Amino acid sequence: MSEDKKSLNFLEQIIEEDLNNGLDQSKLRFRFPPEPNGYLHIGHTKAIGISFGLGEKYNAPVNLRFDDTNPAKEEQEYVDAIKEDISWLGYQWANELYSSDYFQILFDWAVQLIKDGKAYVDSQSSEAMAEQKGTPTQPGVDGPFRNRSVEENLDLFMRMKNGEFDEGEHILRAKIDMQHTNMLMRDPLMYRILKKSHHRTGDTWCIYPMYDWTHGESDYIEQISHSLCSLEFKPHRELYDWFKEQVYDYSKSEYPMQPKQREFARLNLSYTIMSKRKLLQLVEDGIVNGWDDPRMPTISGLRRRGFTPNSIRKFVETVGVAKRENIIDYALLEFCIREDLNKKAPRVMAVLDPLKVVITNYPEDKEEWFEAENNQEDASAGFRKVPFSKEIYIEKADFKEEAGSKFFRLKLGGEVRLKNAYIIKADSVVKDSQGNVTEVHCTYSEDTERRIKGTLHWVSIKHAVNAQVREYDRLFLDEAPDSHEDKSFMDFINPNSLKTITAFVEPSLKDAKVGEQFQFQRLGYFNVDNDATSQALVFNKTVGLRDSWAKQKPKNNTQNNQQKQPQQNNRSAIEQIKSYGKKYDRMKPEQQDKAKAEIQALAKDVAYQDLEPLFGTSVKKTGTRVITMITLGVLLDNGLDKTEAIDDFINKALEDKSELLVNEAKAINK
Repeated sequence: MSEDKKSLNFLEQIIEEDLNNGLDQSKLRFRFPPEPNGYLHIGHTKAIGISFGLGEKYNAPVNLRFDDTNPAKEEQEYVDAIKEDISWLGYQWANELYSSDYFQILFDWAVQLIKDGKAYVDSQSSEAMAEQKGTPTQPGVDGPFRNRSVEENLDLFMRMKNGEFDEGEHILRAKIDMQHTNMLMRDPLMYRILKKSHHRTGDTWCIYPMYDWTHGESDYIEQISHSLCSLEFKPHRELYDWFKEQVYDYSKSEYPMQPKQREFARLNLSYTIMSKRKLLQLVEDGIVNGWDDPRMPTISGLRRRGFTPNSIRKFVETVGVAKRENIIDYALLEFCIREDLNKKAPRVMAVLDPLKVVITNYPEDKEEWFEAENNQEDASAGFRKVPFSKEIYIEKADFKEEAGSKFFRLKLGGEVRLKNAYIIKADSVVKDSQGNVTEVHCTYSEDTERRIKGTLHWVSIKHAVNAQVREYDRLFLDEAPDSHEDKSFMDFINPNSLKTITAFVEPSLKDAKVGEQFQFQRLGYFNVDNDATSQALVFNKTVGLRDSWAKQKPKNNTQNNQQKQPQQNNRSAIEQIKSYGKKYDRMKPEQQDKAKAEIQALAKDVAYQDLEPLFGTSVKKTGTRVITMITLGVLLDNGLDKTEAIDDFINKALEDKSELLVNEAKAINK
């Protein structure tokens, strides 16, 4: 394999292979298709970076398409926020599109499928349909309405469209194969009745297409060459292709190219949660101050904290494109922002924990303005003037009355260099009644050519500007806060994730504007917060100058944890979990508690694509549905975003006769 070939990720290799096999590069098209039902977070940046990155690499258009098929959860607010985030990241979409733009052609195609005997209206309850669907190991059976006549199906579908039926009374299903080994192919839903107003189409429609039917056909209409999505959609690929192949027969002259779906691993980050439900809980419980709180992993939160588009894009590029799920260390994201800001952030002086220094041999009424370099990493950054006077502030931590030979900051009898100014020597101290040092009296020397090991930042008291500084730390103390069987993720909230202090900054910052970024020398990188005004400066700490967490990481207890987990031969985690389903609902309460803990431990190694087929388990198999719900809860806690299939499974469970199943569904739906 050539060096060029080796440097390509697996998605690029697929594209290169297609180009080598005759695909014209001008036909390459990509898309980013968010659902407008929430705010984007750091996990979404990987999907954004992949699609838009490929667009940049191949000079190909990338559509921003909102998959807006569920009017119950979608709002214009989310559309606007998503557009703002993507633009801020520096990406430009070729076309802003909506799946709702295609409601009419999707409807027309559905009518054609009915005419061809490939779709039918089902009038059963959801429970009856689930029971007929079978299990991953048991084929489904045909329902009583599967062989309705074309004429009756067309009549019912038109009446569904015209609003003659209530929600849940009828649905449209594709007619594929109820015995198919892939449960998603067992006559999947295409349309349901939803009498809710849509954020774009208003009340024009009262039937709405399901995601699986809409998504692939929207790709096809837009002539997307490569439909790239995360791994949980891999089991859907077969259905994606089936729908695509049917409509291709209807519209091949207008839409000659069929898209290709391929999947990549999601982005998971340590010390972070990605579950929208849990992020919402942080907001609603007042743990954070809204979705753009600088401690939140949302793009708006990262932006407010001071992360730059370049740093996030570099992070995504460094993480790379993988086929298997993994967890990325949060320190990598911090490294990327440090690298970016080091190159461009102006250096300034600020004192966060002040100690007064009086320079006794400096004239009372004298002041000087020294020249200070703005950024040694950027020759074009130039210089600024900083004032000096008899009284200055330094950091309390930079002074000790007595210290060892390796303490290179200020101590009694010792000398330090003041950044951009003189050398000072500590002669005496003033203390309060509790014995705390309140002032250090020093003398200065104009002989600045001498070699002095320690250099301190400082600000002139006479010229200092008051500022509020918000120092942020990681929101969670645990690397995987939502992975513990016996504890809630809320148990790992860092009580010191926000520290608000009054600081003193040099006067050059008096007119700093919202969003501007600086390195407070020797302290870290800070930016001006949205709350700042011309009368009151507010800074956010973006990141320290070095990784202060490196020594705090908990020791790896992986082996111990593995020993505590149940050992059941070498079967996969999902197979072990399924074995509990046969008897779970018949266990005694104490047995259920033990089994549930073991299921939750195993669930961490289960992929969503292996779990989703169990959503169609027969109503009679209560135990299997309960263990499926328990496993789903763990996946959602670990950052899995809800899909229509997940919502449908939970909603059906909430209406079930089994109290056991209802309780597990309620626990997820909190």
